[in-house]
Amino acid sequence: MWDERFRQPGYFYGTEPSAFLQREAQHLRPGRKALSIADGEGRNSVFMAERGMEVTAMDGSEVAVEKAKKLAEERGVEVDYRVGDITAWDWQHDVYDVVAGIFFQFLAPDERKDVFDGLRRSLRKGGILLLHGYRPDQIEYGTGGPPYPENMYTETLLWEEFASLEVLRLEAYDAEIHEGKGHNGMSALIDLVARKI
Repeated sequence: MWDERFRQPGYFYGTEPSAFLQREAQHLRPGRKALSIADGEGRNSVFMAERGMEVTAMDGSEVAVEKAKKLAEERGVEVDYRVGDITAWDWQHDVYDVVAGIFFQFLAPDERKDVFDGLRRSLRKGGILLLHGYRPDQIEYGTGGPPYPENMYTETLLWEEFASLEVLRLEAYDAEIHEGKGHNGMSALIDLVARKI
């Protein structure tokens, strides 16, 4: 399904970084190591690399990764792109200063729990988790994301899953976003910014 989506002409989610990542750009500092999971066609990883970060990015679609490489080349940055299954990813311990997970809500709750564990493990002490996605109310908007409310995030869910981290910001809100064809229109969003302590 993902290869088919990403084979369409152009960039399905656009080439500009998510509005969330732009708002949190103060965490994206030169020389720091970053991991971008389910990175798609590279819009977020390229933005991090443009800010001088050493970026590793993974996605399950080989088609998406090839487009991401092309985008990075066009923007004159280097990113370590890898094709991999997020449910079987080798989560290295204490490696990254920033881990970004943006709109990866294709996972069912049991799969998501393992990935959340991996996100925590991958962060170094003092590292920042940047997590952005949809709330269940998004189903009514129908402007992006899967049609499964159980895949969405709530404030309670994120508080519980990331209780071991220092939560710097957890915010649920509605906003209009225009990020390619994939995320377009009024949306029910939620952001988590947290530090590993």
